Amino acid sequence: MNLPKALLDVVFFDLDDTLYSTTSFAENARRRSVRAMIDAGLQVDFETGVTELNEVVAEFSSNYPSHFGRLLDRLGPDAVGLNNPAVLVAAGVVAYHDSKEAGLVMLEDAQAVLQHLSEAGIRIGVISAGLQVKQAEKLIRIEALPYLDPTAIFFSDQVGVSKPNPKIYTKACEFVGVAPERALYVGDRPSHDAAPARVAGMQTVHYTGAGGKYGGESDGGAHHVLDDLRDLIPILREKYRLAV
Repeated sequence: MNLPKALLDVVFFDLDDTLYSTTSFAENARRRSVRAMIDAGLQVDFETGVTELNEVVAEFSSNYPSHFGRLLDRLGPDAVGLNNPAVLVAAGVVAYHDSKEAGLVMLEDAQAVLQHLSEAGIRIGVISAGLQVKQAEKLIRIEALPYLDPTAIFFSDQVGVSKPNPKIYTKACEFVGVAPERALYVGDRPSHDAAPARVAGMQTVHYTGAGGKYGGESDGGAHHVLDDLRDLIPILREKYRLAV
């Protein structure tokens, strides 16, 4: 019996707040860092320290390399006291990186769908905005690599184009040799994921299940909206004719 021809050749996923909960991890890691800095001698009320650190991140971006140094600048010399500022910064850095061991864990529904698709022989990739080594470290820590096609992993820092420019999606499809209309993209931030990916010609999913800070955005014209990635399986089977 001749089976209907599949309508997709590759399924791409976003990374942050899609394969793992970036928002939850970042909040917990920053709080642990402030606590460690206080334990090392920083003179500040804990909640005040957390609020100031969150403001630093919001103002300088999450990829800024000197969050804790700027935190000390904002708090002033009275908060540093007789302590060596480098020691206080190092305490925050160590606590933040220690948080990765427990906090960078793949979401349960993401792990289930990646495993299912991988076992079905579906080509799986990632298109993520961010610094290449930082994003690659996340993939390694959440143990996503065994499910991914190594030729289908794209970071904006390498591609030279970042979200929400649709070109990042177009370039990824070109590189893997797939027409955009035969690729599907799953992401949490409609304005940076679903909307530009759809402009590029891809099929799109707005995922809300990670509880990320962008989950409340309108769906950006996404073809599908899901709060559990396991619900993607029947969609791939019934709408896109994949043998999953």
